[in-house]
Amino acid sequence: MNAIIVSTLLGVIMMFCSWGIKNVQAQKNIALVGLLILIFANLAHANAWYVFEYDTKGMLRFNSFGLYANTLLFSLTFIYVWLNGEEISKLSKTPADFYSLFFFILCGISILTSFDNLLMLFIGIEILSIPLYILTGADKKNMFSNEAALKYFLMGSFSTGILLLGITLIYGATGSFHLTDPVIDKLTGMAHEQMLLSAGLILLFAAMNFKVSAAPFHFWTPDVYDGAPTVFTSFMATIAKAAGIIAFINVFGSQYKALAFSWTLLLTFVIIATLLVGNIIAVFQRSVKRMLAYSSIAQAGFMLFALYGKSEIAKEGVLLYAVVYSLATIGIFAVLIKMKENSFDAFNGLSKTNPLLAFVTTIFLFSLAGIPLTGGFFAKYYMLSALLKAGAGLWLVILAVVFAAISIYYYFKIIQAMYFTTGESALGVVPKYYTNKLLIIAILLLVLGVFPNLLLNYLYF
Repeated sequence: MNAIIVSTLLGVIMMFCSWGIKNVQAQKNIALVGLLILIFANLAHANAWYVFEYDTKGMLRFNSFGLYANTLLFSLTFIYVWLNGEEISKLSKTPADFYSLFFFILCGISILTSFDNLLMLFIGIEILSIPLYILTGADKKNMFSNEAALKYFLMGSFSTGILLLGITLIYGATGSFHLTDPVIDKLTGMAHEQMLLSAGLILLFAAMNFKVSAAPFHFWTPDVYDGAPTVFTSFMATIAKAAGIIAFINVFGSQYKALAFSWTLLLTFVIIATLLVGNIIAVFQRSVKRMLAYSSIAQAGFMLFALYGKSEIAKEGVLLYAVVYSLATIGIFAVLIKMKENSFDAFNGLSKTNPLLAFVTTIFLFSLAGIPLTGGFFAKYYMLSALLKAGAGLWLVILAVVFAAISIYYYFKIIQAMYFTTGESALGVVPKYYTNKLLIIAILLLVLGVFPNLLLNYLYF
């Protein structure tokens, strides 16, 4: 409860800061201090130091997984603002307005990691989504940004309608909005069939797939990510997506039993389609930003492996995956921001003009591809291990490895341009401190690639 209350208050405070404080650096510093306060408040709840006591009538359920997920996502947001504060300031004279939206998004995330009621799921998704619509259209003078915001809003509204219809059908079948385990037949070991409940869960499944940009509900993602300001695309493709995946797990961690055999068929189809669309189409992209948009679709496919069954390794895997994927993606987008164009040619000869920046970019790409000694390797390993433990079948693991190998091709196109292509890069002015910040993120990825338990052990304390 601490995170929900504190993030809301900080969002309101940042709104007043945009009016009362004109110094953009001061606004950024206040936002960073606010994020540290939010992290501390969440840790206080997790360790029972001080907790805001409020009767939620069972609509929220706070556990170690949800609270730790909050801590990680808040920390990632701190890194994101710390790295991109100057770029955010370029989009408005009052960047505190954007920081306010970030805090409201974090409030939605806090609900999505802790809800035990479908109405709270709806509220959490809307609190998360509405500020994202605004951030997408933040570059008001750019028609692509305006178009992306309109498309995102319309598609998001449509998916919300599907979500509400699914919740309505589930309520009609069970008489409750609470997430309860389905009634299991002792003879067959299967849930009692209720067509209304199944229909509601399938609609809920479709709506959640839209929120995490999983195929075949991914069609909005490339245009929205490409049209949005690059600095906000970075946030949307990482922290917001990770929150959606965790909400997905919270819903179907118990409800998948009600769909019986249909669940395995649906989930397998969605994961294969997501990996196929994300990886294959990314190969043919000429824009790095658009390639990263399709890459984010493929990465969502890997994170969905956590839905194959309830296990500790699945929980560990999805948290590790969310962190290392977010760090690498925030890093590569931060490099892309400094480029004068989004094409692969913009990276030509970068290793000669700025070898340190080329090195950290390589680490980010290695992690996204799952190369050993980077965090991305263990992230993929944990998800595949969870898949095997759930008994999904070795063939699906092999297929996932094949798609991971395909992803190496389009990630290495950037590395090839940096190290093996002659020409002048389209790199703009990059301050030394900015490169040093990227280096710190790269080191974090390398540390997690060797010692992933540094992050995972805290899940059990």
